[in-house]
Amino acid sequence: MASPETKIRLDFEHAAPIEPESLEVDASAARRRLEEASGPGKEFLGWLDLPARSLEANLLDAIESAAGRIRERDALVVVGIGGSYLGARAVIEALQTPFAPTFPIYYAGHQMDAAYHGGLLARLAEQDYAVNVISKSGTTTEPGLAFRLLWQDVSGKHDGAALKDRIFATTDAKKGSLRSLADAAGLTSFVIPDDVGGRFSVFSPVGLLPIAVAGIDVRALLAGAREMQEMLRSEAAANFAESPALQYAAYRNACYRLGKKIEIMAGYQTAWTFVMEWWKQLYGESEGKEGRGIFPASVNLSTDLHSMGQWIQDAERTIFETVIDVVHQEGPSVPARSDDEDGLGYLAGRPLHEINRTALKATMAAHHEGGVPCARLELQQLNAPTMGALLYFFEYACGISAYMLDVNPFDQPGVEAYKSSMFRLLGKTGHG
Repeated sequence: MASPETKIRLDFEHAAPIEPESLEVDASAARRRLEEASGPGKEFLGWLDLPARSLEANLLDAIESAAGRIRERDALVVVGIGGSYLGARAVIEALQTPFAPTFPIYYAGHQMDAAYHGGLLARLAEQDYAVNVISKSGTTTEPGLAFRLLWQDVSGKHDGAALKDRIFATTDAKKGSLRSLADAAGLTSFVIPDDVGGRFSVFSPVGLLPIAVAGIDVRALLAGAREMQEMLRSEAAANFAESPALQYAAYRNACYRLGKKIEIMAGYQTAWTFVMEWWKQLYGESEGKEGRGIFPASVNLSTDLHSMGQWIQDAERTIFETVIDVVHQEGPSVPARSDDEDGLGYLAGRPLHEINRTALKATMAAHHEGGVPCARLELQQLNAPTMGALLYFFEYACGISAYMLDVNPFDQPGVEAYKSSMFRLLGKTGHG
């Protein structure tokens, strides 16, 4: 079972008229498809036991050794797109203060913004930096272009052993252009498991190497994920009342069947910004198929209450909300003042986090009164084990939810459409 530290609890007090338990049978059937590997995409279920596999292998020693070598440099550039960088970035930006990161990490190849990449190269001009390029094939356009630019820069300054100390590849075990380059150049490389898709890969070297470089305890992250893995896959978790993953998947699909087609994930701490970006890819790419699927959106509250709050409160009632609530968080308390010109004296002495959680509860009640079903996802605190547990929880619930929609959670056929059109317009051979 999950420890008190990594426990996740769902509260449906403000979810009416949605009744997640009404879909208990469907959710349980979908879980069986996942556990019995009887659904579509069954060849990509390696993520189910990935936390345990990563903890038990010699992999972590190699990752921590590489991370130590990278930290001898001035910075790391992570090159990847989608699942190749979002999981790592989610963990890093959630667990580090934005004002004092333990090690500078930049990101490239997640878009083709010329100004961004030009600015990055200018920033790196005077730095002795390392690169972790992450790609199963090595031919994905966005990271491929970024890596070309960075390879030219690094290889123009270093060769031989010095070059090998600065370029690290995470790619396929045997095939692909990046594997060929890594082998030919003698680069330190890590393997993306064949049975794990990109958006489910955060507990593989795809996520673990950058996270370790950031100074975050990857063993604690994996330990939290493994606790959640063992809890959700246990015999007890086949019981709807014992499984937050079953409850969350049922809640989402109950909303969808009542015409609520958009899920808004709301976080009340800055830390959740990239976790929600990772979550959007996980659910959007897994479920949006065959004319079906819930659209995943996110807001940062209370900030977005002053921009999107009006829409959420009063616009078309096609939305439902899931709110991340962290019970314990360190931070300042409101100071007292001799005057009360700002009218905030009534809050003097109260912890800022307590006020923030009060805003969370009040907003949920207001949104529910406005016709938006709201579920509260409660975590005790935000740290590496809790983050590992949360990400695994979302992955497991995603598999269940997608099977409830009767789609393959592990392919992405629609992604190829824009690529074919782009290749044709750019004149790539074979796409005329």
